[in-house]
Amino acid sequence: MISLRKNTSVNRRTGGASTRPWLQINALLIFSLVGDLSAQVAGTKLQPPVCQVIATGGTIAMKIDPVKNAPVPALSGDDLLASVPELVTVARVRVESPFNIPSDYMDPSRWITVQRYVVKALANDEVAGVVITHGTDTMEETAYFLDLTVSGEKPVVLVGAQRNASERNFDGPGNLLNAVRLCVSSEARGRGVMIAMNGQINAAREATKTHTSAIETFKSGDFGFLGVVDQDRVVFARSPTRRQHIALKGGPLPRVDIVPMYAGADGALLRAAVAAGAKGVVVQALGWGNVNVPLYEAITEAVGRGVVVVISTRAPNGRVLPVYGFEGGGKTLMEAGAVFADDLSPQKARILLMLALQETAKPAEIQELFDR
Repeated sequence: MISLRKNTSVNRRTGGASTRPWLQINALLIFSLVGDLSAQVAGTKLQPPVCQVIATGGTIAMKIDPVKNAPVPALSGDDLLASVPELVTVARVRVESPFNIPSDYMDPSRWITVQRYVVKALANDEVAGVVITHGTDTMEETAYFLDLTVSGEKPVVLVGAQRNASERNFDGPGNLLNAVRLCVSSEARGRGVMIAMNGQINAAREATKTHTSAIETFKSGDFGFLGVVDQDRVVFARSPTRRQHIALKGGPLPRVDIVPMYAGADGALLRAAVAAGAKGVVVQALGWGNVNVPLYEAITEAVGRGVVVVISTRAPNGRVLPVYGFEGGGKTLMEAGAVFADDLSPQKARILLMLALQETAKPAEIQELFDR
């Protein structure tokens, strides 16, 4: 054991104490070793985790085009990172940009592309998590698709902006910084795919865009936020429990269309979807899951032809249930062979149905997936 106790001898001429020269050399050596060790520890602490950013476009990557006088895609993934210099204190951020599009252009084939980028990034042991920059219009759909098809404990966070980069109150940089903070937070592990906007954390299954332009647009209906990205740390209040994994089988996903119920609907849209080759149809029904007689007749025809029909609702909160017994009521739809979407919105019910149809077209088996 090395002792730092001072070793002295009495000077007979002066009666004072004097430090031996060899001890001075040893002390210098010890302090040098301690200094080197401290530098190594400090170096370790200064090495932040890796966050992989996958840039796909959206308003967060748009600026006003002077000719069109309207926002258009303009910023690359590197441009977005450069707008947030504070990121270097949070993570070592790497960026890939498979495309730069409005999220209105997002489709199933691009979902699969993004999913492959995410899976590849998460397979890297050095990567703590993934952030995807994305437009807000279809963000909830991409988030839910990834939540269903990406497995593992590492966080996947979608983030965007409601205002473009030419606006003085551009919300992109702050949202991106918070998303990266969430991405590398140990508390975020095991909570699935999340949406991080306006300092609020929403679960992919529950999140939906609720306002066309307000920065606080994503809400989780009856269940509320998972937590917040606060100034000092990430704070979670709960975890999402209704999660499941469905593997991608390769190839294009089966076609599934959404057909709305409204006063006077005649079933023509559903029949057109079947004629166009839809393997499944999600009906955006009313209330608990009810339709009128013409649409009910079109649903029974579709089920008879082997098309899977899933009943959702246009009501923003609550579950669909087979309650009413009139023709077109939920109970008669269940008896006709329709599947009920529980509390999933029509757009998310469509995603789950597309993935389910990779394996089965049996309504009973598909109903089990919606009940989980």
